Amino acid sequence: MVAVPRTTPALPAIRFDCLKTPGDELLDRPDTLAVVGFGTGPGRDPDPRRLRVPLRTLDRPPPVERWSVAGEVRHGGDGELAWSCGGGYLLLSVVVAEAGHGGPRGAAAHAYRLLLDAMDRHRHRCLLRCWNYLDAINDGTDDRERYRQFSIGRAEGIARLDCSDYPAATAIGRVDGERELVVFALAAQAPGHPVENPRQVSAYRYPRQYGPVPPSFARAMRLATPQPSLLISGTASVVGHATVHDTVAEQTDETLRNLDALVAQAGMGRTLSHGEICLKAYLRHAGDLDVVRDRLAGAGLDLSRILFLEGDICRHDLLVEIDGVLS
Repeated sequence: MVAVPRTTPALPAIRFDCLKTPGDELLDRPDTLAVVGFGTGPGRDPDPRRLRVPLRTLDRPPPVERWSVAGEVRHGGDGELAWSCGGGYLLLSVVVAEAGHGGPRGAAAHAYRLLLDAMDRHRHRCLLRCWNYLDAINDGTDDRERYRQFSIGRAEGIARLDCSDYPAATAIGRVDGERELVVFALAAQAPGHPVENPRQVSAYRYPRQYGPVPPSFARAMRLATPQPSLLISGTASVVGHATVHDTVAEQTDETLRNLDALVAQAGMGRTLSHGEICLKAYLRHAGDLDVVRDRLAGAGLDLSRILFLEGDICRHDLLVEIDGVLS
């Protein structure tokens, strides 16, 4: 049964591509909402459409993602935020130094308040998808763990949202020692439809053992675009709310089962191996690359449409996480 109600408003087209084209050439196109690169680099780019994920890419040559919309894109700066807007979509990005906000909790609360305020100003009030990158995500014990502190701050920053309005999201640990929180957010003038995974407890309903405030995100967001798209949150080897398996091969297989269940729940009418994908696989250990690539290829996925990145996962015992888009 299709999980999306008939009343879901239509959204304009948006496209996500994995490319090896130089970023400058892509920015010359008027419908480019963002060009996403990977790895370390300079601070904020003069062109707010150029985003940089602060994680080392394991692909050679380094790829980029291009996000494009059906319309001409405007862009600019708005205080601490950079923005690009067109075709019914708004992309926001912000980098917040933790030192100025007392750590990851304060940085996250500040970042998300900025994002929601900017969405109001730009009149794109439907939050679809967020990406979060913070250093040393697993450091700290118990409720002082940095990911738990980030989760508290994020919840404070989006306190006005009901859980039914939570976006799809990813939170990955950068490993460069830079105590800056990087957040990208995609919003629209019309809502998407949140999708939960029947194999997993919704993240916002996790029990107390995972922290005083559960993570504030949906497992995926289905967009009623001309060709429906599914924005998939960071997905790992979690069944119910517990981590399962100890090896990266088994965790990759379990992650694929979770992705299959999520896609089926969304009523996409196709699978990851029979649709157009743009995925990112985050590996805690770069040395696991060949194993993960082999498992994904064995599942019939097009490796040319998957980016491989080194980053820490939000739980100590998770070795791999996958997110992305199915169109």
